[in-house]
Amino acid sequence: MFRIRRIFDAIMPGNREIVRQVQQILREQLPELNPADIDKIPEQLRNPLKHRFQSILYTAEGFKRTVKGFALLSYEPNLHFCFLDYISAARLATGAGVGGALYARIREEANSLNAIGIFFECLPDDPRLCRDPEVLNYNKARLQFYEKFGARPIIHTAYETPVKPGGDNPPYLVFDGLGQNRPLRKEDAQAIVRAILERKYKHLCPKSYVDMVVDSFRDDPVLLREPRYVRREKSRAIPAVSGKLRKIALVVHDKHTIHHVHERGYVESPVRIKSILKELESIHHIFEKILPREFSEKYLKTVHMSSYIEYFKRVCKKLEVGRSVYPYVFPIRNAARPPKELVVRAGYYCIDTFTPLNANAFQAAKRAVDCTLTAAEQLLEGYRLAYALIRPPGHHAENRAFGGFCYFNNAAIAAQFLCQYGKIAILDIDYHHGNGQQQIFYERNDVLTVSIHGHPHFAYPYFSGFEDETGQGLGKGYNINYPLAETIDGEHHRRPLEKAVKKIAAFAPSYLIVCFGLDTAKGDPTGTWSLVARDYDKLGTIIGQMQLPTLVVQEGGYNNRVIGVNARHFFLGLWSGRFEQRKR
Repeated sequence: MFRIRRIFDAIMPGNREIVRQVQQILREQLPELNPADIDKIPEQLRNPLKHRFQSILYTAEGFKRTVKGFALLSYEPNLHFCFLDYISAARLATGAGVGGALYARIREEANSLNAIGIFFECLPDDPRLCRDPEVLNYNKARLQFYEKFGARPIIHTAYETPVKPGGDNPPYLVFDGLGQNRPLRKEDAQAIVRAILERKYKHLCPKSYVDMVVDSFRDDPVLLREPRYVRREKSRAIPAVSGKLRKIALVVHDKHTIHHVHERGYVESPVRIKSILKELESIHHIFEKILPREFSEKYLKTVHMSSYIEYFKRVCKKLEVGRSVYPYVFPIRNAARPPKELVVRAGYYCIDTFTPLNANAFQAAKRAVDCTLTAAEQLLEGYRLAYALIRPPGHHAENRAFGGFCYFNNAAIAAQFLCQYGKIAILDIDYHHGNGQQQIFYERNDVLTVSIHGHPHFAYPYFSGFEDETGQGLGKGYNINYPLAETIDGEHHRRPLEKAVKKIAAFAPSYLIVCFGLDTAKGDPTGTWSLVARDYDKLGTIIGQMQLPTLVVQEGGYNNRVIGVNARHFFLGLWSGRFEQRKR
């Protein structure tokens, strides 16, 4: 078993170890490679401008994050093509499906970039070009592997001419059009081949050689060799790439209805999810539904105190189904000696009097965490956008306290989960301040917390969200609050958002988590602002244009007449902001 994951850099300790394993596989599998080319992989990931390609690394990882194989892809954004530098399985992982899974993933990656296709070199299966029978058989197997995906050598060119006369085993240039059936124009091919030879092989190929190879492309469109290893009718049936990486991975809380508090005035109800899903159905083509999986409770403990988790679990088990209790005693005078009775002790762990405990609260809240972590995993696996559609919400939950309808801080747990792979920015756009993640990360500099919300002078939670709360210790300057006036429209909301975007860009995170509140809408019973559908479209577009792998976590929003429409507009904006600007 293995999981495929995209590596964005080699800065974090976990990623450094993964890249080290990749380099070791290259040294073992391709000993003829220049050691300098292997050594520069971390810099390629970190500094694309220097190498004039964006380097994209995918790894297949097994138990304890052992690398079973990898693929390194280069993307040229001006010419819109991808070049496969290396794809290799570790010595003990060959024949385990690693290579096929990795190649399928980079085809998805190339498609998500709107690339013309993938180009790469493959050694020849022609005995006139390869004198060693054993090597020839290996070359045939490689070309057969790629032909199954529709990738075939380009013909009628001089690309396979040895740089040094008489050289053996010169490579073919192979092209994979990603099943799109678009002709490869001669003009595009010539520019691409020049870029490959001048940038990848400048130290090997003199200008005269490059000009000769480029000028040898005369067919328009460029021709590919007929299938040699896959039957022609089967080759024609190779499907186009699915495009799933250009979709929003959607993880829906499948058990949220068990948390249904029937008391009058309790607005955090199951109809919220139903209303959003109904509207998202009309734009289902931009979503890829992912089933949630269960995670260990150890992930809760990365953010919340064990004493709080155990209390929450115990009190919920003791309550009768259908009965809710609310905190009403707050032992602030002697916090070291909480009440013995579990129900009375609720105030010891709560910040308000209107967030209930009931028999299913723990189960529902834990499943919301499962869904959020499932969505976070999709970012690791290559999705650019993911949405955890969950309830109860989480951004008011602190490390040892619940409140504001929140029990576990879903976004903070996801941030802690992703922290091992890079820096995280949390952007909270709920009407109410995200006091939970502020308190949890207040003394850290690897998580930037930004919140745009109603001023605590008039808006819940009243005690946090002030502008002068900027972090402490190492976290000084890494907590940013934008408390806004009681009555604002979408234009006034976008002004601090644009400031927040600049702050996040300067922080340069690997991942962005958006605490998505729809209680900023006009007519919401818990808010006073007046955002409408077009404002959410613009909001989503601005966030999408940041071009960060982004996890959206559902928080508030209680006007069920418009919650779905506003969500639909937000995700259309988010998707178009992220992907549409890449279209040629």
